[in-house]
Amino acid sequence: MQPEPFIRLESYSLVLPQSNIDTDQIIPARFLTTTSREGLGKSAFYDWRYTGEDVPKNATPFPVEGAGERKILVAGANFGCGSSREHAPWALLDYGFRAVISSDIADIFKSNALKNGLLPVEIDRNTHAKLMEQSGIRILIDLERCMIETEHGLRAEFAVEPFARRCLLDGVDPLGHILAFESAIAAFEAAR
Repeated sequence: MQPEPFIRLESYSLVLPQSNIDTDQIIPARFLTTTSREGLGKSAFYDWRYTGEDVPKNATPFPVEGAGERKILVAGANFGCGSSREHAPWALLDYGFRAVISSDIADIFKSNALKNGLLPVEIDRNTHAKLMEQSGIRILIDLERCMIETEHGLRAEFAVEPFARRCLLDGVDPLGHILAFESAIAAFEAAR
């Protein structure tokens, strides 16, 4: 399944102010028994959201209703650290997030996210600190300009590796990008 093109995203934010949120917190290991991306949203931050009996916790930053209205996760520094598990971006995407903003995102998580259509956005510490103070504000992420803007006038630039940015803008993963040149590749092979 190819990701939807990511050009601009305007959505409310959900703030998780903790630093060092590792992939086991994003999706606990006991939910890694599938290779399907479907349905992993329920497992996203499961131990933060539910008791062991699938009962929603009272004190959780995640809304029980309207979860899909917050497509931008603003997280503390070193987000996505720990083990490499592609299930982590799958779970966040299936939950409804399309982007994660932090001052520092773990490299392996960032790579897995970019390959699966989830945009990791690293911004300067000052702007990040201000975003952390305001959960639920509207944020615009413009991938063409590599810029975020808030309804309160905050702005920050960010960088994305060029090939990953091209794939996100086109709504393809790296394999989908190559397959777009299938006829040219076939013509080249036929001419050899």
